[in-house]
Amino acid sequence: MDLSRRTRVGTVAFVAFLGCVPLANWLILHIGTVCVPDGPCLVPVAPGVMAPSGVLTVGVALVLRDVVQRCLGWRSGLLAIAAGTALSAFVAPPSLVFASGTAFVLSELADFAVYTPLQRRRLLLAVVVSSMGGLVVDSLVFLSLAFGGLAFLPGQIIGKVWAVLFAIPLVRLLRRVAPTPA
Repeated sequence: MDLSRRTRVGTVAFVAFLGCVPLANWLILHIGTVCVPDGPCLVPVAPGVMAPSGVLTVGVALVLRDVVQRCLGWRSGLLAIAAGTALSAFVAPPSLVFASGTAFVLSELADFAVYTPLQRRRLLLAVVVSSMGGLVVDSLVFLSLAFGGLAFLPGQIIGKVWAVLFAIPLVRLLRRVAPTPA
């Protein structure tokens, strides 16, 4: 389709993606309905289930990375992963940046590995399956490294699933703007 339209959508997704991880790290330390002393700020993600507040932006990041790859190519997708990770250092303490960065890189690479082969045949399936795999990896690694346990795992997964479901309408637009992989 229109290359300039594809490039514009990809560029917007790239910039939005770059903001997701630093925003998640900032939210975890500053915004929530409850802030645990020496721990994360939490938000409700389901009745009786709480999660660190950055959860929603990370779920969106998984979908945005897919959009970047679809519109700008796999190299841009990998560049976005590296740049998003590096930007976290500007908004969070080193221990949180390490936990977030490690989880982010591993989850995005898992997302990338699943999304890349599936996108040519079934775009919606590729986005959903790759995002679900990525959000589980991200949750397990981040919670283990940042907080030394998996107490918030159900909330992390539920919150990220909500974010992925919210971002799915982007896939409809993506089919029109970038009907075949870049």
